[in-house]
Amino acid sequence: MKRIKGVEEDSNSSSSKSPPEVCKKVRKQTSDESVAVVASESTESDWARLPQELLLHIFQYLPLLDRAYASQVCRTWNQAFHMPELWRCFEFELNQPASSYLKATHPDLIKQIIKRHSNHLQYVSFKVDSSTESAEAACDILSQLVNCSLKTLGLISTARPSFMEVPKSHFISALTVVFVNSKSLSSLKIDDTPVDDPSLKVLVANNSDTLKLLKMSSCPHVSPAGILCVADQCHGLRELALNYHLLSDELLLALSSEKHVHLEHLRIDVVSENPGQHFHTIKKSSWDAMVRHSPKFNLVMYFFLYEDEFGPFFNEEVPVTHLYFGRSVSKEVLGRVGLHCPRLVELVVCANGLRPLDEELIRIAKHCTQLSAIGLGECEVSCSAFVEFVKMCGRRLSQLSIMEEVLIPDHKYSLDEIHWEVSKHLGRVWFPDMMPTWCRFVTSVSHRCLRRSRQLPGCTRKARTPRA
Repeated sequence: MKRIKGVEEDSNSSSSKSPPEVCKKVRKQTSDESVAVVASESTESDWARLPQELLLHIFQYLPLLDRAYASQVCRTWNQAFHMPELWRCFEFELNQPASSYLKATHPDLIKQIIKRHSNHLQYVSFKVDSSTESAEAACDILSQLVNCSLKTLGLISTARPSFMEVPKSHFISALTVVFVNSKSLSSLKIDDTPVDDPSLKVLVANNSDTLKLLKMSSCPHVSPAGILCVADQCHGLRELALNYHLLSDELLLALSSEKHVHLEHLRIDVVSENPGQHFHTIKKSSWDAMVRHSPKFNLVMYFFLYEDEFGPFFNEEVPVTHLYFGRSVSKEVLGRVGLHCPRLVELVVCANGLRPLDEELIRIAKHCTQLSAIGLGECEVSCSAFVEFVKMCGRRLSQLSIMEEVLIPDHKYSLDEIHWEVSKHLGRVWFPDMMPTWCRFVTSVSHRCLRRSRQLPGCTRKARTPRA
């Protein structure tokens, strides 16, 4: 009864209106519906008509999984998903859910990439966790890249060096596939891997004309002879990163020969695997030959040694430009740095004893005339000596990262006053750091060495006396 009554009321109300008004209402409803349909159709057509260049640019910013979902929107987006330009640069993230909280590339996507896009890959890296399974999965993928011509390859262990636990024959076989098929490798980063001299010969035989960067620190199966083979054949080499035990006078003389490469960066990791380890000495004449051959080359050295192991270092002039001390270093060693490192540009001291470094800093400012960046962590410097150091260096100090606890107030300056005086000499506002922001100077190599040093016995941090 109610429904009938409602219908009657509607009919009565509609009948009460004049016919022109009813027609206007019907036309308005029809026009609104048609506009909505046209708008929805135009919106769909606009998204489908986006240029592939624009879609490619958008897809490059999407994570891989989101990119795969987007490819299901329409046929145009699916075609953009498979454009070769989108697969030139790719990072395989291989992590085991049971041992890592990091995200991982889905296995189905890996299969699709190998099946449809392996010949498009050019810039590839593998990021693996601490599990052996992830490192073996990376080797399996490398073994299938038979149709690709890579330009860069990086094998990155995010925690401990898991590639070292893979059977050596499996790793070498997978790496050889890439070396033989690429023919145009320009950058190779294979730190903490079981690569050996024969595999380096395969690398050189197929990529000698294109290789410019070789980064292979902590590779125990490589000998100085293997590095010499690379130096002899790869005339375009511009950057080389090695462990100190692979550095020799013969290698430096080979790199200094006119028929060989002109290095721009030589990176050396000096890491103590066991307390009391012996280190050999590089002759000053070898360093001089290197500087004469490449006057502008950068020598970057990362030190993770115990204090009693610095005996062979900095007794003669060394052309180091960037110097990082990851463990505690003595006043004596820093004094030698000030005397024998005239090319020094950047210095980071993560820790020191409880004796102030006043004289050492003044000596560094006096003799290292190119110094432009310095970071001090667990050290102590009087405020007066620090102001004098900044005054001697002047405005060339583009990076000055000093923790507040490093500075010791004296009769001339308090902690509240020192920033005004330092700012005056720098020509910009400066304050001490509340947090150890000097860590930004330390690269991934330093972090990797630091993780390893923490696993060694006897590596403990010196206790600091609380300051009143």
